[in-house]
Amino acid sequence: MKILITGGAGYLGSVLAPHLLSLGHEVTVLDNFLFRQATLTDCCQYPTFQVVRGDCRDEQILRPLVKNADAIIPLAAIVGAPLCDRDKVAAESTNLSAIQSLCKLASPQQRILMPVTNSGYGVGESGKFCTEETPMRPISLYGVTKVRAEETVLERENSISFRLATVFGMSPRMRVDLLLNDFVYRAVNDRAVLIFEGHFKRNFIHVRDIARVFTHGLDHFDSMKGNAYNAGLDEANISKLELCAVIQKHLPKFVFIEAPVGEDPDKRDYIVSNQRLLDTGFRTEWNLDRGIQELIKGFTILKNSIYSNV
Repeated sequence: MKILITGGAGYLGSVLAPHLLSLGHEVTVLDNFLFRQATLTDCCQYPTFQVVRGDCRDEQILRPLVKNADAIIPLAAIVGAPLCDRDKVAAESTNLSAIQSLCKLASPQQRILMPVTNSGYGVGESGKFCTEETPMRPISLYGVTKVRAEETVLERENSISFRLATVFGMSPRMRVDLLLNDFVYRAVNDRAVLIFEGHFKRNFIHVRDIARVFTHGLDHFDSMKGNAYNAGLDEANISKLELCAVIQKHLPKFVFIEAPVGEDPDKRDYIVSNQRLLDTGFRTEWNLDRGIQELIKGFTILKNSIYSNV
């Protein structure tokens, strides 16, 4: 299958692209390489891999790439509430306008598998699971743009949306700012973390399981199309304090303290049901413990010492 991935050199795409290539798919990545990353060099060995340096908002670049694709996975996005707030115009144009252009250019026969965020649920009801039927109440610009993009994609008949839980795990284009990744990085390097609103709960999923979610969607597209699916670890609806306790099992010297004042800028607080995706036959392979062990090894290698002499 010929697959186009926009933003395919990012945190998710740098895992997904080689995964798809290893399964025999033809993959074209469109990316502006905003972070000067060189994460797809291992893909260049595949004759079935093509890469285009460009902006997903440029229809002249996008049009011929869309025309040649059987399936499109639009990963390109300004990701996360802080980054969206820093550049609201880029957030709107990348997260929403580019998706609207993509849907306009794609034929009805072409498949679109869209990742969004389950942060669109906002603040959930205590003790009540968010399902795909739960009203979306995004509380950040990031969440708003992703919810509207999902609506645009699902207006087509030939689309699937995955509402991704908070992602964790090692990727060639690493993100240390993601919650679990950040906590493990601090546990390895600082042995301590200060937590704001530690009772807030959210769901998690490993980046390699996300790659598997997309291949599962491709393999079962006809039976899954037209729907949104929560994608996360069913056993990982946990609070920040509970998450730190899991990390502490692996790093006993890790200390975590809840701040008596202050707020988390990303005010997500909800628990999520992933039953609809489980009913399609998908199962995750990476639990929290396995992912934390991987991250400990990864952060033994990675050190953020750009502004330090040691």
